[in-house]
Amino acid sequence: MIGDGIVRASRNHAGFWAALAHRLSGLALICFIPLHFLALGLAIEGEAKLDTMLAWSDNPLVKISEWGLVVLLALHLGLGLRVLALEWLPWRDPRKGLIAIGAGGAVVVGLVFALNLAG
Repeated sequence: MIGDGIVRASRNHAGFWAALAHRLSGLALICFIPLHFLALGLAIEGEAKLDTMLAWSDNPLVKISEWGLVVLLALHLGLGLRVLALEWLPWRDPRKGLIAIGAGGAVVVGLVFALNLAG
């Protein structure tokens, strides 16, 4: 078990958790895409079906899910930009700063979206 200690040690690094959050948010967004296409398909099928879907989307649980989706999208974007910066820019030291910027940006976007939902 030579690599076992290395894997466990890497889990204590902020970069590991940022990469995991990036991948999990991407998977969650992949799960959302078919639902989005379903909603678009209902819009094509007629006004009555679209109105039914829009009425369903007024459910508070759906609104909370929309907020979570926006936060996941912002998190995925922020942490994806972090990966691009690490790969393309010449400096390597401020990794934790890039992680904080990505996660902080996601929180800000989520708060702005939540304020728009409440208003």
